[in-house]
Amino acid sequence: MTPAALPFTCEKSPASGAGGMVVTNHPLGSAAGFEILSAGGNAVDAAVASLLALTVVEPMMVGIAGGGLSHIRLADGRHVVIDALSAAAATMHPEIYEPVSDEPARYMDAKGRRNIIGASSVAVPGNLAGWCDMQARYGKLPFADVVEPAIRLAARGFAVTHYLSGAIGEAAGELSQDAEIAGILMPGGAAPAPGDRLVMGDYAESLRLIQREGAAALHGGALGAALAARMQTGGDDAGWVTQDDLRAYRPIERKPIIGSYRGFEIAGPPPPASSGVHVTQMLNMLEAYDIAGMGFGTPASLHLLAEVIRIAFADRRAHSGDPAFVDVPVERLTSKAYAAECRAQIRQVASLPAPYAPGYESHDTTHITIADRDGNIVSATHTINGLFGARLAVPGTGIIPNNYMSNFDPHPGHALSVVPGKRVPTSMAPMILMKDGAPVYALGLPGGLRIFPSTMQAIVNLVDHKMSLQQAVEAPRIWTQGQEVEIEQAYAPQQAALEELGHDVRVMPHIGGGMNAIAFGETMTGAACWRADGTVAALGGGLARPGVRFWPDKALAKPAQS
Repeated sequence: MTPAALPFTCEKSPASGAGGMVVTNHPLGSAAGFEILSAGGNAVDAAVASLLALTVVEPMMVGIAGGGLSHIRLADGRHVVIDALSAAAATMHPEIYEPVSDEPARYMDAKGRRNIIGASSVAVPGNLAGWCDMQARYGKLPFADVVEPAIRLAARGFAVTHYLSGAIGEAAGELSQDAEIAGILMPGGAAPAPGDRLVMGDYAESLRLIQREGAAALHGGALGAALAARMQTGGDDAGWVTQDDLRAYRPIERKPIIGSYRGFEIAGPPPPASSGVHVTQMLNMLEAYDIAGMGFGTPASLHLLAEVIRIAFADRRAHSGDPAFVDVPVERLTSKAYAAECRAQIRQVASLPAPYAPGYESHDTTHITIADRDGNIVSATHTINGLFGARLAVPGTGIIPNNYMSNFDPHPGHALSVVPGKRVPTSMAPMILMKDGAPVYALGLPGGLRIFPSTMQAIVNLVDHKMSLQQAVEAPRIWTQGQEVEIEQAYAPQQAALEELGHDVRVMPHIGGGMNAIAFGETMTGAACWRADGTVAALGGGLARPGVRFWPDKALAKPAQS
């Protein structure tokens, strides 16, 4: 497909380099990873440096007291998924919240919003433990070097982006209820304007402690003690996370799910993540169709995508969960035979909408995609769940905890009900594609329930529509759970045709968050999309040829070759 045939124009440009690639959703996050690659670190070192830097410059999205997944492909071809998802505390139980309704619109809400805001919404965090674990096992540099860029940003300050300023303004009412977080993010009593400088002195000191002590600073040390103390408010908003919970937390190393699509291998995270299972399932369904022949963005292709996403969500509702507590039939869901059964459910015309099902995931997350010259790749998605997490800060530390308890069902007796140690399902989709055993693409994005269907569409864009990487990440998206169908503005001309096919269509400003990706070949190419502050940092060039000196007469002479 030629660029002229596409119903959209790319707003950003890619970058290429053979020495390494860093793509994050903030320019300073990318700069931190680039700095570490330039200093001789590998992709894992750079990933941890970028994520720590993002806890400073994207405090609304990610923090050390959050959770997430890192999908690593090592230079020797091994794939490792580091599950650092947050978990329910040991003293939690299914009746810690009082549900307010059984109606779909408010099913996940609890009385007093205790599962959404404040200490009572905080789950046991995993981010810092996961990052330290993967850097210790797969990184090259001393951990202290990897933390340094984040310390510098927190101590010296950074320019607030439009994105961050808007987020603080949006949440200002609730942020102002906690003096600690208000003092950090609204030092003048209001949201800082774009371009204002924001300094996080307490957080810089916390990072220095982490630089010395690693994850133990939070998981058993002074930072953990401060977090546990903040949970004990003495009121109805008290939390459950204790120092014992923090000491007991361990990241889990999992094996990815490997699917196939038109000659490509598709590697993604296993449960509790939905992506490895359901991206594979959706692609298996699509494999029987001539997607390229249908054309990009046509009513027929959009209808097919909506149907495939609808079917995947029906199975996700039936089979999602922490594999330590729920039996997820992975082999069946990812099989080609099951895809054939699913294709029988694809309707020529949409009819009654699917029933609404309980479930919640915040859209507010970050993603990074990083690769080095040696063949190591990291695709990682991490979060504090909601915008600014629990919307409080731990006094004296600058740490903003997660509000991951909002992802649990507040009703007892269900698959997603609160159980000590349980990790909730996630739509995070840090994916890596291979062909003939070699990496071809790595990609991912934030966006809650819209993540894994958006990832599937990017893969279709690359494989079927032969788009460039930049086109694939910026292309318009479609999404549904089986009720209304959301489309982005570039698809708006197809709204009437989709409605004739029985869909209840809503045109949205955007679906999901900012995707970033890397393509591999003779060189590496990185791309980030318009939906976030995504920035590509490509490393080219390199060190001088061995033996070269500035003054030729100082170099060792070599005999002439005949």
